[in-house]
Amino acid sequence: MSAELANLVGSNAMEFQTSAGDLVPSEFISDEQSRQLIGRPPASGAWRDGDPAGNRQFASLSNLQLESGQSLGQYRIAFETWGELNHEHTNAVLVVSGLTGDSHATGEATKEHPTDGWWKQIIGPGLAIDTDKYFVVAANHLGGCQGSTGPSSLDTNGREFGSSFPYLTIRDQVSAQRALAQILSIKNWHAILGGSMGAMHALEWAIMFPDEVKRIGVIAAPAASTADQIALNSIQIQAIKSDPAFLAGNYYDAKAGFGPHQGLALARRMAILNYRSPNELNDRFERAFQSNVSPLGGGGRWAVESYLDFHSNKFTRRFDANSYITLVEAMNSHDVGRDRGSAAAALASIKAKSIVVGISSDRLFPLEDQSFIAEHIGGELIGGGLQLIDSEFGHDAFLIEDIKLAPMIQSLLNS
Repeated sequence: MSAELANLVGSNAMEFQTSAGDLVPSEFISDEQSRQLIGRPPASGAWRDGDPAGNRQFASLSNLQLESGQSLGQYRIAFETWGELNHEHTNAVLVVSGLTGDSHATGEATKEHPTDGWWKQIIGPGLAIDTDKYFVVAANHLGGCQGSTGPSSLDTNGREFGSSFPYLTIRDQVSAQRALAQILSIKNWHAILGGSMGAMHALEWAIMFPDEVKRIGVIAAPAASTADQIALNSIQIQAIKSDPAFLAGNYYDAKAGFGPHQGLALARRMAILNYRSPNELNDRFERAFQSNVSPLGGGGRWAVESYLDFHSNKFTRRFDANSYITLVEAMNSHDVGRDRGSAAAALASIKAKSIVVGISSDRLFPLEDQSFIAEHIGGELIGGGLQLIDSEFGHDAFLIEDIKLAPMIQSLLNS
């Protein structure tokens, strides 16, 4: 980023702390890993003003009109960039994370960024999204909890929004991303790429602002969230709200260990089961015991139970329960056909070149979801049809199978 541009967005910068998702195949949990989570989790794992910024930059924005009829008078988007914007401003690539990702799309873990970037094997010098060639932008979702305005942010009264934070749709979040693009002087994206929730954003970008995006990568997402998917999400939301410590969303003053971490952890357990495939869990854990102590009346646990517990409890230390609800509800809103005649008609209106990628073992957004998009999408479809990642890792393969995904992305960017 140029010094002039850095000054523009940095003048309102605040410090920031990030974390990313768990991007490795399922594995047995060691006693040492379990000891990492000793101690009470905070009431909220959100980034708060005053936390270390790391590589984060912040854009202060205003007057976002939401589909609900409400508005955000002042809001902030946290983002990171890699590479340099060329003189013509034609080499910008937006990468959009899944549900609980953040702006740390690439790079190593540091004190300020305790986990590696979620696409670190895809974004970087000489990689598929080559930062020697492209100016890459990644932002924390509006409504998230890692620097962008969300329920854990302070309202005009100096209190956390909590349950009063407005309902957001995928289209609202895209409008916020567009406002960021304008601050960055990006009038036209070379490409917008995303997996899962990020792919929903890519589709909406191409429909809402067809003259501002040349290419989109749609990876492991549907054209509309189905009743089955909404049902799964609703159970996760109810798990959080049923936690007595949720306090109708107003838990931010609670001491460590007294926030809604049990409800949030339970929601995360459910999500992990949707993100991974049955075969992977069965093959990796079988009926193994944790620490060789029998769960058959011996007080022990199944290894797969410890896996779910570890990752869900780890998650409560980096996420906010209200943000989780806000983002899941935004995913529920996803329907490219809403107020546009039909999903097929909306997809046909897309002018951008595209790749559409599905994962063979995805039980969250199965292949028929991507097949529908590939069948109806307008513009040039790179590869001539649906691209398949054959993987045992389920939905999370878009974060794990970088060797298979990278050439698909490269073919789109080079088209």
